[in-house]
Amino acid sequence: MSDHFEKVKGYLTELGFEVASEDEAEEIIIINDESQGIKNLIIDCEHPILVLEQFIFELKKEDSEILKRLLQMNREMVHGSFVLEETGKHVLFRDTLQLENLDLNELEGSIKSLTLALAEFSDDLINFAKS
Repeated sequence: MSDHFEKVKGYLTELGFEVASEDEAEEIIIINDESQGIKNLIIDCEHPILVLEQFIFELKKEDSEILKRLLQMNREMVHGSFVLEETGKHVLFRDTLQLENLDLNELEGSIKSLTLALAEFSDDLINFAKS
């Protein structure tokens, strides 16, 4: 277990998040705060970066209009972006931060970007998940 893992875990506690689960060997922390739309947000200390990923919805069919709108939403996000995982079937929120000089404000900003995007684009995201 690295110092980075403990530092990130400490920041999450300081920010008021409850750790839903963790894997010290893999240096992965999962947090939830459903009041903010956070459900199984994976925080992975992949030295030299911190990776944040949350599943948003399953893309049931390739739809260029949905993909176009996701790219437009990305332009408005402060941190992170909506991405497709390897199979192209799942839309995730993803952000990466440098571990070496990570601070509390930076981690908080990344998580708040997710919660803001979920609130701001909720209608679109719900409709995409249904189609």
